[in-house]
Amino acid sequence: MTRAIRIDRPGGPEELKLVDVQVGEPGPGEIRIRHHAVGLNFIDVYQRTGLYPFPMPLHLGMEGAGVVEAVGEGVSHLQVGDRAAYAANPPGAYCEVRVMPARNVCRLPEAISFETGAAMMLKGLTAQYLLKKTRPVEGLQPGDFVLFHAAAGGVGLIACQWAKALGLQLIGTAGSDAKCALALANGAAHAINYNREDFAARVKEITGGQGVKVVYDSVGKDTWDKSLDCLRPFGLMASFGNASGPVPPFAPGALGAKGSLYVTRQTLFTHIATRDSNQAMADDLFEVVQSGAVKIHIEQRYRLEDVAQAHRDLEARKTTGCTILTL
Repeated sequence: MTRAIRIDRPGGPEELKLVDVQVGEPGPGEIRIRHHAVGLNFIDVYQRTGLYPFPMPLHLGMEGAGVVEAVGEGVSHLQVGDRAAYAANPPGAYCEVRVMPARNVCRLPEAISFETGAAMMLKGLTAQYLLKKTRPVEGLQPGDFVLFHAAAGGVGLIACQWAKALGLQLIGTAGSDAKCALALANGAAHAINYNREDFAARVKEITGGQGVKVVYDSVGKDTWDKSLDCLRPFGLMASFGNASGPVPPFAPGALGAKGSLYVTRQTLFTHIATRDSNQAMADDLFEVVQSGAVKIHIEQRYRLEDVAQAHRDLEARKTTGCTILTL
């Protein structure tokens, strides 16, 4: 038996229940992993509320790190005793032990702690595919401006550092002066407090009226319209989340009027759908973290049984950087 967090129906944080569950042996293509730490992400909130619907009951959690306890038939890249970390579907990381598909589980380098591994996989791989794969039609070169919303969050702080390492001028937005200062301290070239300033007007000022080549937006409804106004002609609007709610329908003709813009809705799990692509992206992430160019900031730790409070704090935007659940 192991402890796990389960919801029986969509709803608020009060639906998160600590339960005992039976864990069996891994089948073909699976492993059993004992977690040392588990990551918390906004996608967990989307699943809990039903914005991203799943059959019920549902065990939440998309990333974790620990030690491989058992390996199923056909799994060759992992062995019993390996230190490992992952971002993976299906959900189920909010637990002490789980059986799961091995495809997205990677060996964790000795130089990276379990807590760092649990905190960085989903958020770091997201930053990787955004900056390296989700690029405007004209490409990105050192010196180019990009706009990144929620720059003081878990993905944002990684992206600030990684963008600086790539020579990009990242303009970050956040909801307080303290969060803006945090983004600047982590490599953002500029930071805008969207509660005090019109971020679209400020972006135009920073870029000399030209706008940015790409907007990376995990906020959704509240930032969508003004984000389009931040783009230069042929710019890319890259949506990858809905923290303020889903983006409402819009007329494609508006994209032409604003400069022949491009729009894409990205998700990590398309990028890591194959074993090879997942490993290549993870290797890139491991390299940039071990080099010191990107530091993983774990700013909040909660016990597994306190996960409801963790969700409340995340939704209230009281958190910065990465949040983990400890076991």
